[in-house]
Amino acid sequence: MPLFRQALAGLPRYIATVETAKHRFFQFLDAAILPDNMLVAVASDSAFHLGVLSSRLHVAWALASGGWLGVGNDPRYSKSRCFDPFPFPAATDAQKTDIRDLAEELDALRKRVLAQHDFLTMTKLYNVRERLKGLERGEGPPLDESEQAIHEAGCVSVIHDLHKRIDDAVADAYGWPRDLADADILARLVALNRERAEEERKGLIRWLRPEYQAARGKPVAQAEEQDEAVLELPEAETQAPALPKDDAAFYATLQNTLRALARPAEPIEIARRFRDGGRASRRIERGLLTLAAVGNVRKTAQGWFVPRGR
Repeated sequence: MPLFRQALAGLPRYIATVETAKHRFFQFLDAAILPDNMLVAVASDSAFHLGVLSSRLHVAWALASGGWLGVGNDPRYSKSRCFDPFPFPAATDAQKTDIRDLAEELDALRKRVLAQHDFLTMTKLYNVRERLKGLERGEGPPLDESEQAIHEAGCVSVIHDLHKRIDDAVADAYGWPRDLADADILARLVALNRERAEEERKGLIRWLRPEYQAARGKPVAQAEEQDEAVLELPEAETQAPALPKDDAAFYATLQNTLRALARPAEPIEIARRFRDGGRASRRIERGLLTLAAVGNVRKTAQGWFVPRGR
């Protein structure tokens, strides 16, 4: 917490999300509010950052890379897995302004309707938003009386529209089509993460808060190299099979390995079954993220596993 307070110095607000929640949404909190252990806090007051994190592109990444927890098997947001490796778009000033304006409007609207109506909560707003998304796909019955009351008082259609406009603006900032499937979004983000790591090895670091981070941080690529050196296996393990280089065969191997284990496992445990050893743990984790995007694997607090029927 002292480190967070240090990062928060001079900022009037910060971004927060509930660690384990049915719906993944982000909002601004006043800097005077001390986050508890149920919140994941980001020391940024930038509405551009809020907008990118609120987009479908980041939510797809977070659902694939985070775990699942609780009675309802709700998605868990882990800062080290969901936020730290996430590659933000290299947006133009005009694109940042568009995203910033939309995110400010979204945050202000939600705060306003919650202040005006005691019976509303963020969860209720986003429950009804999910119903609207289903209705757009032709799924489910019309909103019932209770849902209609939340819809009207909470301006949920406006919230839903703002989210869609944020999704489009963030896709534009990446230079990607607006209608990408979640699996394609995830594959592109994984590839961009690799590109950013290579940039950092060459000295180009895209700080989110350069005025604060540049004097205190170290490139992600350096951290990855240190982690892999620690995880590297002894050379005596060279009789193990090598991981396929072909992507399709690689994904099939990951899925078959998890089936054979018949229990949740972390990337390093899978890596130890192959000749590549700990050096492959990063590639395996990226592969698992891609498989998760299409529903072939899932993750809990105990590790990755193959769902029934897959």
